[in-house]
Amino acid sequence: MIVSVFRTSICPSDIAFLSTIFDKIHAIHKWNTDLEDCDNILRIVSYKDIADSIINILAEQGYHIQELEE
Repeated sequence: MIVSVFRTSICPSDIAFLSTIFDKIHAIHKWNTDLEDCDNILRIVSYKDIADSIINILAEQGYHIQELEE
């Protein structure tokens, strides 16, 4: 499993919309957010490295997203 962590501009009202996107990506095992963190964290556990794809998908939807290094 690969864990990717992102700084985002996601807000609580975006969760249902994100769920419709992420449910279609079969490589995602699970995902969650920490919107109480100042960086509005998105954490994705996937079967393969899909970080670049997630960045592109969310950027196309108008979100600011940056992968955080461990």
